[in-house]
Amino acid sequence: MNTKQVIDKAFDLKFLTLEEGLHLYHELSLPELMAIANNIRFQLHPQPKVSWIIDRNVNYTNVCNSGCQFCNFYRSVNSKEAYITAIDEYKCKIDEMLQLGGDQLLLQGGMHPKLGLQFYTELFKTLKNHYPNLKLHALGPPEIVHISKMENISYEATLQALIEAGLDSLPGAGAEILSDRVRSIISKNKCNVTEWLDVMRVAHKMKLVTSATMMLGHIETLEERLQHLIFIRDVQHEKPGDAPGFLSFIPWPFQDKDTVLLKQHGIRNKVTADEYIRMIAISRIMLPNIPNIQASWLTVGKQTAQICLHGGANDFGSIMIEENVVSVAGADHQFDAVGIQRAITEAGFEPQRRNQRFEFVEK
Repeated sequence: MNTKQVIDKAFDLKFLTLEEGLHLYHELSLPELMAIANNIRFQLHPQPKVSWIIDRNVNYTNVCNSGCQFCNFYRSVNSKEAYITAIDEYKCKIDEMLQLGGDQLLLQGGMHPKLGLQFYTELFKTLKNHYPNLKLHALGPPEIVHISKMENISYEATLQALIEAGLDSLPGAGAEILSDRVRSIISKNKCNVTEWLDVMRVAHKMKLVTSATMMLGHIETLEERLQHLIFIRDVQHEKPGDAPGFLSFIPWPFQDKDTVLLKQHGIRNKVTADEYIRMIAISRIMLPNIPNIQASWLTVGKQTAQICLHGGANDFGSIMIEENVVSVAGADHQFDAVGIQRAITEAGFEPQRRNQRFEFVEK
């Protein structure tokens, strides 16, 4: 395979094949791969700005029947530690977020076996009644599939009801690795690859803003990682021309502390800083039609995330006022608004606050 021809194809923002992506990943040094990704980043975003956002992650419940082997957060429906968040708790959390300048709730939880569509629509309506300007970045494809099956209705009907109740955008949660081989082992009760992608196809037709994610560093192969990128790239390519589609892609390493994967199977997160930066770079190269790549400082730390800004990433994500899922598996890095902007500046870029639509807002 001619390496220069593949690089030229990447510079032209053309879709690389799986084989071409693997060739670049294996044949190029990390600085070479970063340079290509950085070139593409500046083609898409000529200004040396790195975006960030203030929002809050609130979990509506910790009850989930998916049984994911990488998750320490979920509880069974009969657990003494099971909860459903009360409205008064939401108010306290939202008021604190508003005081810090945020206006978006990243609302996630689990696949609760007793909570149907009405629970979510009533919750969304209640929150919007109390806070009309609140943005709800909520649920994800696994929850949409779960609710649709419970109600025996289509993904479109489920999403339409949620949108009418106040849903503003759909996170790319629950993607993990888009391989049914991997999912059958680490998250066998969660939606399969086709279901995850089909929810996003419907969301794009309905003009919802969405994102895509990847959790790497457990049992997947490199080929499966790159096929994951191709899957989301293809779904993005299918979207209507006037639909925002996937506005961002966020990869992060599996956090292994106290997980079933570690305790029962001995599977640790072995993703080094170099490997993570390499994945950021190949993601930018393989995803020319997804405009924003986020470096996950929460899971890899400040310095590694800063280097990613020179290897394809142009977004630093949220200050994460609250995060309860990956943090209980070992992710313990923290930023406030001042700290995240300082980190971006130290890396040689201009911090620029954004909203979920990646529209720049005043600092």
